[in-house]
Amino acid sequence: MRLVEQTKPKEDPDPKAMACYGTLLRWMATDELAMEKMLLRFVDGRPVSAITIQFLEWVCQEVEKLGQSVLAMIWDNASWHISQIVRTWVREHNHSVKRSAKGVRLLVCFLPVKSPWLNPIEPKWVHGKRRVVEPNATLSRQALADRVCAAFGCKHLEHLAIPENVL
Repeated sequence: MRLVEQTKPKEDPDPKAMACYGTLLRWMATDELAMEKMLLRFVDGRPVSAITIQFLEWVCQEVEKLGQSVLAMIWDNASWHISQIVRTWVREHNHSVKRSAKGVRLLVCFLPVKSPWLNPIEPKWVHGKRRVVEPNATLSRQALADRVCAAFGCKHLEHLAIPENVL
């Protein structure tokens, strides 16, 4: 299949691009049963530090529901991953979890620069993009998000956004 870059009409209210945070969870349910689940959240606006923190809070809640106490995250060097704000939040979050003995501790493992193939989520993204693409048309924001969620077997949840009073 050959993709052709589509042009958007100027009056189209949908943004040219959409950001989506994703986490591939893998854990052992029993000695022999490996489980896997994809968590996705779309973003209204750009993926900035405040949005990353919202996503991490949500992921921690979901991981806790699975009965896990530590989440090892493999991260690339995206600016919203390596920002001082996010690093400080992770450190403070982990201190809070340790003090209270409640919640999910985050173990952040950074990938070497330009080594995305070391992250197990990358092949999922590649195959997911192939399943959602529309070669001859431009999808609306809603249609694209719905297709992505269907491709990964996720619910289409409320988009993450920076509250208006923070802007």
